[in-house]
Amino acid sequence: MIRSDETRRRVLLVLQMLAITAVYFGSGRLGLLRQVGVEDSVVTPLWPPTGIALASLLYLGVRVLPAIALGALLMVVSISGDLTLGGVGIAAGSTLAPLCSFLALRAVGFRRELDRLRDGVLLVFLGAMGGMVISATVGAGIQALSGDLPAEQFWPVWSAWWAGDAMGVLTVTPLLLVLRTARMPRREDRWAEALALAVVAVGTTVVATRSPLSMVYLLFPVLIWAALRFQLAGSAPCALLMSVMAIVAGTDRAGAFADHTVLEVMLNLTVLNGCVALTALLLAAIVTEHNNIRRETKLACEELAALVEELAPRPAPRDWPAEPRNEGGPV
Repeated sequence: MIRSDETRRRVLLVLQMLAITAVYFGSGRLGLLRQVGVEDSVVTPLWPPTGIALASLLYLGVRVLPAIALGALLMVVSISGDLTLGGVGIAAGSTLAPLCSFLALRAVGFRRELDRLRDGVLLVFLGAMGGMVISATVGAGIQALSGDLPAEQFWPVWSAWWAGDAMGVLTVTPLLLVLRTARMPRREDRWAEALALAVVAVGTTVVATRSPLSMVYLLFPVLIWAALRFQLAGSAPCALLMSVMAIVAGTDRAGAFADHTVLEVMLNLTVLNGCVALTALLLAAIVTEHNNIRRETKLACEELAALVEELAPRPAPRDWPAEPRNEGGPV
């Protein structure tokens, strides 16, 4: 029985690692569908594998690191056509970045539920902006050392690399973390409002990203609606939808992104996607934290009321009045 349980756990771990590698590689291929050239280097405005890698580490720990490394190696081979020493270094940087983000988040007490503003801030600054410095530095540095990237082009490529990896964490990781709270839909759920939110989100995003009038500010009321009413379960999918559609419009040079250079498009996409992700993540965390505090306060009040009722002195029971005695004889 013990050996059977151990074998089952090993098989489950192998299946999990294969699934992570497959999802990592598949999301990377999807990210490359909208690649752009920055100073003769190929980068993407949104790199989903970094978000998948960090979410996998937060769920399962460092034991899945080989799966992430294998996925990174497969991506390098698929892009360059062969595996070189520089490619191994780039794959190592892509693996080390989410690992350092995970270790930093774990060291400061990050909670996967993202039910506190503190957790949202930590994911933004430690998980995305801080950890992805490693992958951008290693990737751009190896290209510069190998001679494929001139020294004067280092910082533009580094910035684009860092932005794509950071956006992958900010948009993909929250969505994957909220999946752990998913449940079967119930009849009393707000179906009509959820459907209306989905329709409005798609329509507003198309108009905001494709209109020549540069109306990208229309995205934020929808994000606020999603965060206030559905918390992270609503704001995370909306943020991912808006980021992807903005990237499609940017790479097509449509709407607000028309008549801009590649660097200007990348800068605009980075700022827009960063603002969208920050609004969705932090506002949802604030609302969730407020709801939890209100729920805990209500529970504490109920417990206090029950305790007061139990400890309150009760009135002494009254004796029944004695029946009058008849001392005289019969009348």
